Amino acid sequence: MSLPVLDHSLIFPSPHTALSEPNGLLAVGGDLSSHRLLAAYQHGIFPWFSEDEPILWWSPDPRAVLNPTQFNANRTFRKFLNKCHYEVTMNTHFSAIIQGCATFHEDTWITDEMIDAYIELHQLGFAHSIEVWQNNHLIGGLYGVAQGALFCGESMFSLKTNASKIGLYAFALHFAQNGGQLIDCQVLNEHTASLGAYEIPRDTYLSYLKQLQNRIINHDCFSQQYIDYH
Repeated sequence: MSLPVLDHSLIFPSPHTALSEPNGLLAVGGDLSSHRLLAAYQHGIFPWFSEDEPILWWSPDPRAVLNPTQFNANRTFRKFLNKCHYEVTMNTHFSAIIQGCATFHEDTWITDEMIDAYIELHQLGFAHSIEVWQNNHLIGGLYGVAQGALFCGESMFSLKTNASKIGLYAFALHFAQNGGQLIDCQVLNEHTASLGAYEIPRDTYLSYLKQLQNRIINHDCFSQQYIDYH
């Protein structure tokens, strides 16, 4: 079965037409302009491709999500939290976070083209970063794209024990306190499952997305700030 090839139009095929193998592959081509990326996220679609591949667009079934109020902070992690002196900030060093995700993953899909595209989304106010610090040194973090009360997580990295986990934990608390209701983890893996992520059918995810993407949350939710997680 041949994949739809995107042209200059920002219209995507229906997510229901995505392949089952590989799971969720929907279309090929197009570009990474901010208008196309936003159109993709608004319909539950995201780009994911290697440097030697054309742009590939995905909408997997099932979809991995995390309820921000149900982060799995087990006993070992809570003991770590009690003695942790990491600091967490939001939207203070977006470019450093996406560069860190690109640098510290062995098999990265975050190409230079992707970095430039998401930095532009950040400058437009749609993409956000969470930074984790130790003694004023950046040691981890994550980034993603906001869709109202739903946050589409993209990637994270960690240079010190539990750094990205602390970042996600702090963000989940902060997001929930400001009206956020769901974090999209895209595809479930062992790490995200250990944090409390779970799978739901794509149709259910798309229904949540439609309900939440225009829901108003606290306007200060994504301002530059320190996040208190203790």
